[in-house]
Amino acid sequence: MEEKTVICDEQDVRKLKNRLHRMMGQLSGIEKMIDENRYCGDILIQVGALESALQSFGYTLLDKHLHSCVVHEINNGNEKVLDEVMDLMKKLK
Repeated sequence: MEEKTVICDEQDVRKLKNRLHRMMGQLSGIEKMIDENRYCGDILIQVGALESALQSFGYTLLDKHLHSCVVHEINNGNEKVLDEVMDLMKKLK
């Protein structure tokens, strides 16, 4: 298996982890709402918010990937990375 180049600075990693931790908190909140037998509509609103946050997280990560790793690979002559990008975009839909 070929090794992938990763270009991500500490600030980006910290921001991504902070967003991920907020989503984990939202997920725990949903679990607590279920434990408390809260109104289903309220829980569904929180599920929708979590889905939206996760989608936004994915697009942010894709943006970082495109502007760092993909640019790096293309500059080094690896245009096959574009096929990988298309596959990743399909998975994010």
